[in-house]
Amino acid sequence: MPYLLGLDSSTTATKALLIDEKGRVLGVASSHYDYETPHPLWTEQHPELWWEGTVSSIRKLIDELDVDPNQITGIGLTGQMHGLVLLDNNQEVLRPALLWNDQRTGSQCNTIRTRLGKENLIAITGNDALTGFTAPKIVWVQEEEPDIYARARHILLPKDYVRLKLTGELASDKAGAAGTLLFDVAKRDWSPEVLKALDINPSFMPQTFEGTEVTGRLTREASIATGLPSGIPVVGGGGDQAAQAVGVGAVKEGIVALTLGTSGVIFASSNTPAIEPDGRLHAFCHAVPDRWHMMGVMLSAAGSLRWYRDTTAPDVSFADLSQEVESVPPGCEGLLFLPYLTGERTPHPDPYARGAFIGLTVRHQRKHMTRAVLEGVGFGLKDSFTLIEGSGLPKAERVLISGGGAKSPQWRQILADILNAELSTVNTAEGAAFGAALLAGIGAGVWPDIDAAHNEVIKVTGTTKPNPASAERYDIFYRLYRELYPALKPANDAIAKMVLEQ
Repeated sequence: MPYLLGLDSSTTATKALLIDEKGRVLGVASSHYDYETPHPLWTEQHPELWWEGTVSSIRKLIDELDVDPNQITGIGLTGQMHGLVLLDNNQEVLRPALLWNDQRTGSQCNTIRTRLGKENLIAITGNDALTGFTAPKIVWVQEEEPDIYARARHILLPKDYVRLKLTGELASDKAGAAGTLLFDVAKRDWSPEVLKALDINPSFMPQTFEGTEVTGRLTREASIATGLPSGIPVVGGGGDQAAQAVGVGAVKEGIVALTLGTSGVIFASSNTPAIEPDGRLHAFCHAVPDRWHMMGVMLSAAGSLRWYRDTTAPDVSFADLSQEVESVPPGCEGLLFLPYLTGERTPHPDPYARGAFIGLTVRHQRKHMTRAVLEGVGFGLKDSFTLIEGSGLPKAERVLISGGGAKSPQWRQILADILNAELSTVNTAEGAAFGAALLAGIGAGVWPDIDAAHNEVIKVTGTTKPNPASAERYDIFYRLYRELYPALKPANDAIAKMVLEQ
């Protein structure tokens, strides 16, 4: 029986997941690591941590399962998107990677818009210049660390550094590459116009592959490090959100994926490259060949709840907190929460946006504040959901919800009511790593295509239907919620300026 290995190099851990040809998860192992914030708005990580985490997780997984590594017939990669890894001529790392949530590049985003024109930039790449993307990070290194950039010869994404260590090949997948702001999304390859405008040597960029294509095979050196046999094919895989969508079954038009993790994502597949003209939504290539997707991202979704719990009730479980909100009516008696704890991306690409409770009175108790956090995240997700509905894509026939926050039945009901949509859960709970393993299975010939894989392994396990009365009431509060960001922006900008000047 063939086994398939999915590797997910996230911001805080590398996960190794093993499935069989029926899609059954045989085991999961993770290795955790830290990132650094050397200055305000900066977030960096040493690439070697991803490789060490990969080796550790694979070895733990194989040891715990006591399986024959020779049965592993394919490896799929996924991981955090947008990060910048710079390598020299010897493929050695030049500096710590700038991560997806690094916010230092505001002025470089303006530079990119000036050089290409915002409308032209969006038409080519599908996206506006945002601080999270790779291209502004490259421009920052060009401007602020010219000595380092002068030594650069290769540019990789985080998971593609792991690919290099596994296979010795410089390669990337088209879904991940589309998140760099250097990709022609319609043509599914690097944009010569964007590279020229940003003075980036095209030879620095790796060859790109579809998510199901083989990009290389496990080297002897990687075999010794991991304990796996050499020669195992490693497929393109995908960025974490595209792989997550593959893992839950969101690869067709009309199927929307809602991921309720640290960040929150609304993800809609498309058969053609669709672009939101103002760049308020991300438009990327899918990990599935010849498919695309639109995506809205909020930076602090379940992360908002974790911050709230850790700050106000560290000894209370998430389940108990969620249970308390059942006695609070929708709208929390006039209490609203803005979930912009780490800035925001969709629909407000603003690193200086800040979180807030609005409407607090002496009547409000912890349960009101808890529900306000859950509702505030829901309103933030509705921003993206509304944009996608108005983008011209087919109306959502099904919304598939996954991620750690989706385990809460109370939160699922709140989201169903706010979005006024039926939510479905599926039997595949391991997300991006599972999607990477499915892509590996197609590349290894276990399934002929993604549709066959999904028919074999993914099943709906439950549904949450909206309550019409609650949905109507939430429409009123959502209109109030949308007024708060522009009202508070001047104060937030002034606060951010004061903090940066300290």
